[in-house]
Amino acid sequence: MSGRILVVDDNKVIRQLIRVNLELEGFEVVTAADGAECLDVVHQVRPDVVTLDVVMPRLGGLHTAARLRSDPRTWDIPIAIVSACTQGEVDNGESVGIDAFLAKPFEPTELVRTVGMLVREGRQQRERPGDELRGGCPEGPCAGGGAEGGGAGGRGEAPRGDAAGTGGGASEEAAPGDGVESGGSAGGEPGSGGGRAAG
Repeated sequence: MSGRILVVDDNKVIRQLIRVNLELEGFEVVTAADGAECLDVVHQVRPDVVTLDVVMPRLGGLHTAARLRSDPRTWDIPIAIVSACTQGEVDNGESVGIDAFLAKPFEPTELVRTVGMLVREGRQQRERPGDELRGGCPEGPCAGGGAEGGGAGGRGEAPRGDAAGTGGGASEEAAPGDGVESGGSAGGEPGSGGGRAAG
């Protein structure tokens, strides 16, 4: 499988565990340590999918997702929350258009399956720009078969705004290149494909 994934988590061990498992399946992975850094790099890397933790410094996952959805350049990127979510966070995530929820600790196979499904769905959606966007994800990862918490709020239509991305974009607190990790060898990193991730 191929695709570029932006993994956002403040815990370096979890970031590396997610990265290793996705790279083993052929995905290209770029990482960011929090939501502010995600917003800083997302336009440079243009990922096929973004995975977000919920609780992070500077800018948490749900606020990051809301900013991505409000930006005309990123509103259509599939987003998965990978976190130990409360029901309230799941409900809030659905309202901002999260496409899938994967609870920590997660099974690496579920992570790969969920991300792969979102990559495929995102590509299919981009190939049919005139069609209505999925608004309930009845057959996607939120339908139960693996992604915890279910439900997608759907993305509706593109946000109104100019080409410069009014209504979203990089956080002023983020420093360019601040801790961004991309590609490279995963050798010697924790979680080389086995076990469960806890967070």
